[in-house]
Amino acid sequence: MLGTYFYHEIIRKTIISFGTLFNNIYIRHTKSDGSILDETKVGISYGPMQKFLAKIQEQEQLTKPIATTLPRMSFEMINIQYDQSRKTGVTQTFKASDGSNLKKVFMPVPYNIGFELNIFSKLNDDALQIIEQILPFFQPSFNVTVNLVDSIGEKRDIPIVLNSISFNDEYEGSFQTRRALIYTLRFTAKSYLFGPISNDSEGLIKKVQVDYYSNNNTVNASRQKRYISEPKAIKDYNNDSSTILTKEVNKEDSFILVQNSSSISPNSYIQIDNEVLFVKKIENNRLLVERSQYNTFPDFHPNDSIINVINESDDDLLIPGDDFGFSEYRYDFNDGKIYSPSRDIDI
Repeated sequence: MLGTYFYHEIIRKTIISFGTLFNNIYIRHTKSDGSILDETKVGISYGPMQKFLAKIQEQEQLTKPIATTLPRMSFEMINIQYDQSRKTGVTQTFKASDGSNLKKVFMPVPYNIGFELNIFSKLNDDALQIIEQILPFFQPSFNVTVNLVDSIGEKRDIPIVLNSISFNDEYEGSFQTRRALIYTLRFTAKSYLFGPISNDSEGLIKKVQVDYYSNNNTVNASRQKRYISEPKAIKDYNNDSSTILTKEVNKEDSFILVQNSSSISPNSYIQIDNEVLFVKKIENNRLLVERSQYNTFPDFHPNDSIINVINESDDDLLIPGDDFGFSEYRYDFNDGKIYSPSRDIDI
């Protein structure tokens, strides 16, 4: 895993998306009669506050037009932290397509990216105009849609949360030193980081077919059969959340009650938490099951536990290195019937 090159530019895209939120802010100065004297677009650049403060202090000519230097804004990324509250299963996957190939994608890892937005102004009224054009949109978060992974078209809404606002008046030194009012707004972008994206079809044999004839005459053979075997998932990959339990299940229970059994069929497998179960029979929303399949262990499952169906969608997500079983069936050319074992073979 480590050492495989990949770069989705997710952090870069998040930084750019954050900056574009504030790139269309204006201030106005009005005359005593209410008419507009001038209107100025507030510039924004990426960089630390100290860099822009140093530039402001170097410019001491107070007679210059205000739009030359102030007001303006700067922003920068200040930290990256793992978000435990949004943690998902480390082995959960989902499938995605780039338009031609099916790809297997592990669930993204939640990370919070901290940002600091600084507003520099000579006049407090200018700063207040900027502040009032920002704060109403954060209650306390504002969602931005970011195309996180181009190769699979993965777009997600990233909440940007306003954490705090602070104020500082840099007015030290002589009267010739330029004054700078600084408002600092701190934000958290709740983003996601993806690992490498792999083609699920690379290196995995998807189907094996063997034909059997009773003699060398393949056209008029007196006995002819065909055996077909395909890899089969032994756990849920796509987290489909097909239904939920309506009653708790103890370790020895062979009947379970579900909210809706329409997406479950007899002779299929389901997964509840870490246990895989075989569904033998369905009566309305009551399932007769065999417990602890595929080397899993019977466990207690509380009411409202999520049930995931293990089906062809999970089979499609198998890649080399996964544990899997085999589905197997036999076609008899003599009677034209398909014969399959009552259970899938787990090897």
